[in-house]
Amino acid sequence: MSPTPPARRLRLGLPRRVFSQVLLMQVAIAAGVAVLATGLFLAPLGDQLDDQAMRRALAIAQTTAAQPRIAEDVVTTPATADGPVQREAERVREATGAEYVVVMDRRGVRWSHTEPAEIGRKVSTDPSQALAGHEVMEIDEGTLGRSARGKVPLRDGQGDIVGAVSVGIAYDSVRDRLIHAIPGLFAYAGGALAVGALAAWLIARRVQRQTRDLAFSDISGLLAEREAMLHGIREGVVALDRSGRIRLLNDEAGRLLGVGDEVVGRSPDEALGEGRTADVLTGRVTGTDLLTVSGPRVLVANRMPTDDGGAVATLRDRTELEQLGRELDSTRGLTDALRAQDHEHANRMHTLLGLLELGMYDDAVDFVGEVVGDHRATAEQVTEKIHDPLLAAVLVGKATVAAERQVALRVSDRTCLPDRLVDPRGLVTVVGNLVDNALDAVAGSAHARVEVELHPEGHAVVLRVRDTGPGVPPEQRELIFTEGWSTKERPAHRERGIGLSLVRRLAERQGGTATAGEAPGGGAEFTVVLPEALAGPDLEAALTVPSPGRTAPEEESR
Repeated sequence: MSPTPPARRLRLGLPRRVFSQVLLMQVAIAAGVAVLATGLFLAPLGDQLDDQAMRRALAIAQTTAAQPRIAEDVVTTPATADGPVQREAERVREATGAEYVVVMDRRGVRWSHTEPAEIGRKVSTDPSQALAGHEVMEIDEGTLGRSARGKVPLRDGQGDIVGAVSVGIAYDSVRDRLIHAIPGLFAYAGGALAVGALAAWLIARRVQRQTRDLAFSDISGLLAEREAMLHGIREGVVALDRSGRIRLLNDEAGRLLGVGDEVVGRSPDEALGEGRTADVLTGRVTGTDLLTVSGPRVLVANRMPTDDGGAVATLRDRTELEQLGRELDSTRGLTDALRAQDHEHANRMHTLLGLLELGMYDDAVDFVGEVVGDHRATAEQVTEKIHDPLLAAVLVGKATVAAERQVALRVSDRTCLPDRLVDPRGLVTVVGNLVDNALDAVAGSAHARVEVELHPEGHAVVLRVRDTGPGVPPEQRELIFTEGWSTKERPAHRERGIGLSLVRRLAERQGGTATAGEAPGGGAEFTVVLPEALAGPDLEAALTVPSPGRTAPEEESR
């Protein structure tokens, strides 16, 4: 036989669900408040009823003692059961509902009483204070039992005290009023408790919907998991509330945007400044996989609204991918150029072979010298005017690509750049992007030409790239520097609309400018000014540009 399973223990304690705990606590609070309010109301109620009864008895006694006939009868008539004082006192008692109305002389002898046999006898309680001219209110025991009493002095026409009047209100009536008030008070307390319980249920239901009926331990676990996930993933996450303020960002988002926890509570415009990144985070720009530039980084952003009216934006770093894409474009261009040069080289070799077979040796020598001279002239033209090797190599490579695309790429005669660049890689990026755009603009047109001009102005470097293409309309000369804006077809491996944005961002990061205009002979002219781009003292005087008639040192040595 299988062993009998152990009996399950009955576990007592708070329920686990947030809904149940909130409802239980709210009902307990409402019940406690109702009980406390009832107790606080009942505690002084008995004292209030006693005080009201004593004041009522005192008022009846004052009214009775104010009748001058009673004082006169006490002085002039004997204390009898059918005397005028007894008759007047009974009339007042019946009219007011008092338990008794007792009139006494200065000796404390009764002249009236509810029981006629007590007339002529001394009162059972001390009347000295009333006979001394004081008004008295008290709860005391007498011949008729416990009562609320009021005693006042009885004065004659000259104001002399001739006795006292004592009026009693049965204490049972006071207790009855208190007992009769309790059911109504409990009814009100029960009604208040019912309303409180209903309100507690509604609040608990709202909490249940907002917490998705989770337990407190589940919520705590989710918060811990969220913190670990947000700070562990390699993707930037920015959460915004319904007012558009940043309420959370993880470590990666802070790194990509260059901000810290101090931006929490601010809007993206306040935290990042106006720009496309702030527009994407606030939802002014919509779409998926939106490109934006933050400092030197190219980011891909996606924004998802949340049920509470806020939003969550994710950021991915595509800087390296974008650079690889541009390098791939350059590599493809060089590959195409090399392929074309290979065909051209084959044609030249066939031509040279034919000249040699025909015995035209002098013509063959001239042909080889002409081919070699063209390539050397292009390289020498660049290196004589641009002394930075990295930038010179880029322009030589671009010249080869331009020649393959039937575009004349030349370096302006005004160009004169020393080898003192602070950030040569940044300038290479700027020049490469502008030349690539210019080649794309003029490719396929007749007499296509691109001109590059680089010259120093103090510590600044001024770059101008002109082309003979269709130009840029005036209304688009600022729009073309916006991230993601492009008129070109998107390649398969990367996004468009980043190059000119990076150019302006690199220029502005160095305190410079990047603008677009119209070239003197038509077409587009892009001007980039980079302050403090040159290291050391002003070198314009030290750099001399060879005149057109001057022979280069290498040519002089030959």
